[in-house]
Amino acid sequence: MSFQRTQKVAGRMFAGAYRSIRTKLLSWFLIVTLIPLFSLGALSYYQSARIINSQFGKYGDNAVAQLEQQTSSTLSRMKQTAETIYSYLLDPSRMGIGNQAPTTYRDILEKNDFESLLKSLRTQLTAGIYIITTSGYYYGENNLDVAKLDRIPLWRSKPKAYAGTYWLGFYPQDHFIKSSDSGNRSVIGLAVPIHHPDKSQDGSIILIEEYAEELLQMFRQFEQDTHAHLQISSPDGTVIYETDAAYSPKDSDVTWSRTLAVNQWTLEARIPAKAFYRSSGIIRANTMTVAILSCLLAFGIAYLFSSRFTSRIRTLKDSMQKVSFGKLDTRTPIDGRDELGSLDMSFNRMVTGIQELIGEVERSERLKKEAELRAFHYQINPHLLFNTLNSIQWKARLEGAEDIRLMLYHLTMVLEGNLDISQELVTLRRELRMIEHFLKVQEIRYGEVFRYRLECDDSLLPYLIPRMTLQPLFENIFFHAFTDGEGEIDMSIRMDGDDLVLMLRDNGAGMKEEQLARLFSPEVKRKGRGGLGVRNADQKFKLHFGPLYGLTVYSVKGEGTTITIRWPKKEESDDVGNRENQGADCR
Repeated sequence: MSFQRTQKVAGRMFAGAYRSIRTKLLSWFLIVTLIPLFSLGALSYYQSARIINSQFGKYGDNAVAQLEQQTSSTLSRMKQTAETIYSYLLDPSRMGIGNQAPTTYRDILEKNDFESLLKSLRTQLTAGIYIITTSGYYYGENNLDVAKLDRIPLWRSKPKAYAGTYWLGFYPQDHFIKSSDSGNRSVIGLAVPIHHPDKSQDGSIILIEEYAEELLQMFRQFEQDTHAHLQISSPDGTVIYETDAAYSPKDSDVTWSRTLAVNQWTLEARIPAKAFYRSSGIIRANTMTVAILSCLLAFGIAYLFSSRFTSRIRTLKDSMQKVSFGKLDTRTPIDGRDELGSLDMSFNRMVTGIQELIGEVERSERLKKEAELRAFHYQINPHLLFNTLNSIQWKARLEGAEDIRLMLYHLTMVLEGNLDISQELVTLRRELRMIEHFLKVQEIRYGEVFRYRLECDDSLLPYLIPRMTLQPLFENIFFHAFTDGEGEIDMSIRMDGDDLVLMLRDNGAGMKEEQLARLFSPEVKRKGRGGLGVRNADQKFKLHFGPLYGLTVYSVKGEGTTITIRWPKKEESDDVGNRENQGADCR
């Protein structure tokens, strides 16, 4: 009986026989609210889940690629060290080292020369470099217990007739003598058998070990960030490294894989599909929760609005009285499109307009005060920075650290020029002065390993150039073109009719054609800082002088890069000239 009655009431309501405005308003309000709500919720979930899954997949792939790059770098360095030692031992001009302890003065000299070579090949990450002869005697630091090498799993299983490089994987370095204080640090090892019947070292083994804590920490950090199972295996299936937690591979797993070019090790990271899509599941749950809460809220609001419909006139009267008393936040609810509804809307618009006008005046005053405070803040911050740098500079002078004092001085001058945003166009004199200070910093940093030549006429110094356009180009040279700051830089500035032409050349690493083609493309996603200085400088010239001006770049891989900048001549104003008439001169 109850169900039939409910069905009858619902039929009368939707058929129009039930004339309650409150019921109609409640029904239509819910319909209009819920349809967009669920539509937008579903669309938002789909888009968010797709983007998050795509980004997480790219992040995992990039992270595995970075692990592959770091591991390859370590293995390549070890392999290169082994090749250097191998070439030294097989040099026909040398007598070579023996497989026994040296007994003659000539043998001792040869041993000392060889161990000096081993020391020169060490780096901060080198855990040990040894030559282990067939007799058990070894060359290298006197801290190795040859008998304990069998503790290394892959050393025990090493074939006796093996030729080439034999990677020992990761293991604790616990094969030292008891007096050693190196501890059991994790290392990665490489064994290279020496095969040369004509040499006394035939059958000896080159053992190279590097500390692997940094690599292992990267592996653990990757596992922690992605909750993935990481495994490194050799071509014969030997597991070199594997995540400690137990894991059962499944076909549905998301897999990222890389193969190391150095030794064909396979680096594979697997993450369960459930973990991979966990973020999208959270979004789905949150979307459903918000949708349900929004439905309940919409129903409650509709019910309240419909119940107050009969008091609309009294509410409008009370609202007018409140506005007359200065309460401008007063609003009347709009419950329909009839005459009272139009009156309510007109009243609300009027009060809203008055309130927005008053609020605009208040916001203008507040923004004015905030702008003044920010102006003081921007003055204080550089002032504090320069005072601090000057204090450090004086401290360095008192301590006799002249290099540090000079570097701080030139750095302060560069920062002072960069932080002065009062002018977007500055004179060539000022820009070249900033370059001189920048090069002084690089000279103190690298030493006198680079040469810089500048050719221009002093009459060109007063012409204007966009601020901070040359320094990024010089930074690119030192960060990307030169190795340890070594190279040559030539810069010339000349007039060409009504234009100025600047040519900047270096003999650094240069760029490939595909790199050069992507240099000015805004669609290409940049990694790091490569190319950003060139494109930004080009945009500055185009914004100030038009699309016909800017940068052109010519580069050949391994031969260097030439950047040509063209812009129209523009004279400085008198006040700028008075401030900048002292500084860099062209030579």
